[in-house]
Amino acid sequence: MYILTSWLVITNIVGFAIMGWDKRKARRQQYRIPESRIWTIALAGGALGAWAGMNFFRHKTKHIQFAFGLPLLTLIWAVVIFWG
Repeated sequence: MYILTSWLVITNIVGFAIMGWDKRKARRQQYRIPESRIWTIALAGGALGAWAGMNFFRHKTKHIQFAFGLPLLTLIWAVVIFWG
């Protein structure tokens, strides 16, 4: 259980940070982080962090796939954790 908890904490911190990092790159008109990488982190357990980062940094909030996908993925992870 300790390993799973550690994994989820780390991936959620990374998910949060990557949203801030991508927002910063967008403002500076630099090369962006691919959306596939954001989804990979979210699928690996960082969905809550990415969702929190999306709202905190106001980044990708108008993208339907992120606005609905990240909360849904967070709910799926919650079910897996609590029923698993």
